[in-house]
Amino acid sequence: MKIKLSIILLVLSTSVSMAQNSAKAKTLLDEVYNKVKSYDNIFVDFKYSLNNEEANINTETRGDVTMQGDKYLFNYLGSKQIYDGKKVYTVVPENEEVTIEEKLDDENTITPSKMLTFYKQGHNYDWDILQNIQGRKIQFVKLTPIDTNSEIKSILLGIDVETKHIYKLIETGKNGTKTTITVNSFKIDQPLSKTLFTFDENKYKNDGYYIIRN
Repeated sequence: MKIKLSIILLVLSTSVSMAQNSAKAKTLLDEVYNKVKSYDNIFVDFKYSLNNEEANINTETRGDVTMQGDKYLFNYLGSKQIYDGKKVYTVVPENEEVTIEEKLDDENTITPSKMLTFYKQGHNYDWDILQNIQGRKIQFVKLTPIDTNSEIKSILLGIDVETKHIYKLIETGKNGTKTTITVNSFKIDQPLSKTLFTFDENKYKNDGYYIIRN
């Protein structure tokens, strides 16, 4: 009887500890979310790496994104993508092509405008390790998709304890692919041009670009 009681107490204490850690993780993520939403605009310069040892894939590149509300300007791999609140414009100078399409409403798609707030829904949260990175305390929170059919196994979100800004995202797929995004620069409330999120179709037509409408 004493053994059974000890097991029950151990299970209960473990469950309470897990619940407390989950609540602590959610509280931190709520602070990050509220901080992000309080800014008029955000500029993020980041490093992106993709690794899959089994497929012998190991790539690394950089990019940047400017966000204001749902609108964004995204520069990545030599291409530029603009979302003006209604349509998405993808400019590929290498091919001299522009693709114009309606906004994607797929809730599972992480667009640049969601990259700092995607964690708000659809995940379970766990408190993870605390690391000291170049003098900065980075607290990691582990996110596990609630949807068991998700191709994502888990996401580690590293948060700067002092600023409450996201510093690193490590996504591990069920196929063994690991995607890492590390923030090099995070700027807020910058003076922005009124036409930053405006697409000038005539400019690209005059430059000989082929316009594709989806």
